[in-house]
Amino acid sequence: MNTIKSIAAWALFFWTTATFAHENAHHHPAKGPVIKEQKDWGIAGDAKNARRTITVSMTDDMRFAPSAITVQEGETVRLRAQNKGKVLHEIVIGTKAELAQHAELMKKFSAMEHDEPYMAHVRAGAQGDVVWQFNRAGSFDFACLIPGHFEAGMTGTITVVPRKP
Repeated sequence: MNTIKSIAAWALFFWTTATFAHENAHHHPAKGPVIKEQKDWGIAGDAKNARRTITVSMTDDMRFAPSAITVQEGETVRLRAQNKGKVLHEIVIGTKAELAQHAELMKKFSAMEHDEPYMAHVRAGAQGDVVWQFNRAGSFDFACLIPGHFEAGMTGTITVVPRKP
């Protein structure tokens, strides 16, 4: 019986540790040049080409402000994520399907570290930037994929208006 209690206690310990590991993990900026991989929602942009900075506040009520952003197709934008909360938040750009899939993966492997040019991990009271070229028209999304945050509705929409012919 003591063996079962010990196993249960260790399992609970490791599960609790893993649950909060992502929040406590250090997310270092990518080393070396940014890999510019075309995504459905655009491609990593060059900071020198960003003509506009859009500040997005993140709070512990699990909301972004603004939660709706409009950009022009071809525009390179600096999304400046300001964490006004007391816990780690992140901003990740993607499609609804990709963000939902990534959120599910984060629930299963919350200790995994990841760093892509379309995301920024922002500690409490800090800010982080995503510089992105929106080279495809459409409706895309952004979210905080930390377990519990996404499920609480910490999401937003980016509308990329097509270029005028």
